[in-house]
Amino acid sequence: MNTPSILSIFKTINTVTNGFNYMVSGAKILANPGMKRFVLIPLIANIIVFIFLTSLLIQYFSAVTNYFSDALSGWAWMAYFAAIIATILSGLAAFIILLIYGYSFNLITNIIAAPFYGMLAEKIEHKLTGNVSPEESISSLTVRTLQRELVKLWYFISRSLLVFFSLFVLAFIPILNFLVPFLAVSWGAWVMTLQYVDYPADNNHISFNELRRQIKNKRYSTLGFGGVILIGSMVPIINIFIMPIAVAGGTLFWVNELSDQSK
Repeated sequence: MNTPSILSIFKTINTVTNGFNYMVSGAKILANPGMKRFVLIPLIANIIVFIFLTSLLIQYFSAVTNYFSDALSGWAWMAYFAAIIATILSGLAAFIILLIYGYSFNLITNIIAAPFYGMLAEKIEHKLTGNVSPEESISSLTVRTLQRELVKLWYFISRSLLVFFSLFVLAFIPILNFLVPFLAVSWGAWVMTLQYVDYPADNNHISFNELRRQIKNKRYSTLGFGGVILIGSMVPIINIFIMPIAVAGGTLFWVNELSDQSK
């Protein structure tokens, strides 16, 4: 695998299709020899978290569906409309639960697997560019990546609370409430892109604030890249495998669209 063969397909930057292609190319990179050992332990962690969170997802999804069905069952005089309302509310609640599920799955597993993802991003960047990162002990790498995850965690949680409160208010405003799913997905795409492009950025000693500033200028690539990760994170089974691919795709994103800005 050499740099031209991977990066030459990205003729332009800051496009939605590029964001999608980073994920496709990232999956191909992981199939190369020498990559599997960086993926195995994170996959094991993903499976453990998957079993726990998916069991909660099933319980809450069932509880929410039953709640709306029971709450509207007394509307016998308008049973047809009650059924429609129950379906809409159940669908909206299910969408919100899946979003929370996707967020939670990413946040928890990334904290556990952060050192391995950092090494994976470093390995991929070396294959793409030939750049060699300074020698760093496992203990130093672990401390650095975990500290960075806590910085991201605070940013994601604090901003997400504000975003979800705003979306909750919008949900009760006619016409504007139709924007809620699109705004939620846009925010999720932004979060996912930050999460996975940050691994190579951190390896190159770029601060999280500086990374956010740079990514603001790549809105379309961010929407395409982060959107694919978000959707994959919301789908059981697929979410187990999406994260290592996202690390590889995020490294491609970094090398192709952001690394020159940091020199």
